[in-house]
Amino acid sequence: MIEVRHLTRSYGATLALDDVSFHIGRGEVVGFLGPNGAGKSTCMKILTGSLAPGGGQVRLGGLDVSAAPVAARRQVGFLPEAVPLYPESSVRDFLFFVAELKDLPRDAIAEQVARIMDRCGLLTVADRLVGHLSRGFRQRTGLAQALVGDPPILILDEPTTGLDPHQIVEIRQLIRGFRGEKTVLLSSHILAEVGQICDRVLILDNGRLVGEDRAENLVDAAGTATVRLTWEGSREEVGKALAAVVGEDAVRLTATGAEVAIAGNPVEIKPKLVESVLRAGGKLQGLEDRGPTLEDLFLRLTGADAGAHAADGFRTSPAASPQSPLPPPPPPPDSDEVPL
Repeated sequence: MIEVRHLTRSYGATLALDDVSFHIGRGEVVGFLGPNGAGKSTCMKILTGSLAPGGGQVRLGGLDVSAAPVAARRQVGFLPEAVPLYPESSVRDFLFFVAELKDLPRDAIAEQVARIMDRCGLLTVADRLVGHLSRGFRQRTGLAQALVGDPPILILDEPTTGLDPHQIVEIRQLIRGFRGEKTVLLSSHILAEVGQICDRVLILDNGRLVGEDRAENLVDAAGTATVRLTWEGSREEVGKALAAVVGEDAVRLTATGAEVAIAGNPVEIKPKLVESVLRAGGKLQGLEDRGPTLEDLFLRLTGADAGAHAADGFRTSPAASPQSPLPPPPPPPDSDEVPL
């Protein structure tokens, strides 16, 4: 559904995208991972037709974004990092307005808007002014406008930025629900984000595609997840309780609490750690995710350990070397894309 070949873009003397190539198949949820300034937003703006490429080619559903810009844009629902909303409009009226802009048949607008509001959890605030919504509901409204017109491709730029933990979980669940139904490309600079949402990950650094792999391999490539817990109460008793969950070797007591290495799924294990603190008589003060971090991954990909990780199975992209551009992967067997 998304085909990018040798994409480049410069801002003056600054090369924002340097020979970037990738393919995303129908129904995939793929993450763009990279630090701020890596080129993620620039690439997404080109994919959505709001920025012209400096070179290369982009196809969406077989349509070239430069040769057929209007038709290509109809394939895409876009959620930018700064969601453009009208604060004086109600949620329902805003989505009706978006539907009219997208030239939906008038007799189909009401039904589609109602269905989208239901899916995005907006029915309870449908008649509330957008300017009076919480940050979480504004983000849901932004996602809803991207869904208007039922586009087969969704491009989401930092969809959970600025949300609280509860809101982040809700938005992640919404995005995961599109798997197999829509082709989704989302950007993030948070390692855990793409690991929990995406099937596959593309890693950008300084405008280059430096690696790609399955999302489940990404965390393994970065290293073991670690959490730091602090509490009031007995260090020894709580330490024993934590060790009963993850093993003695995984717990390191500190002056203020403990650091715990998590070998399994953090989503399942962290609640058990909290329960163990409480059962041991401790009063939990904090739980901080300490990694693996994006920095850990980039050290392995671009630093001294990059070669070792390639040997472990993580695919470091040839695009990390200026002399070796990344060849686009072949479309999957069931792809209906037009060959470039």
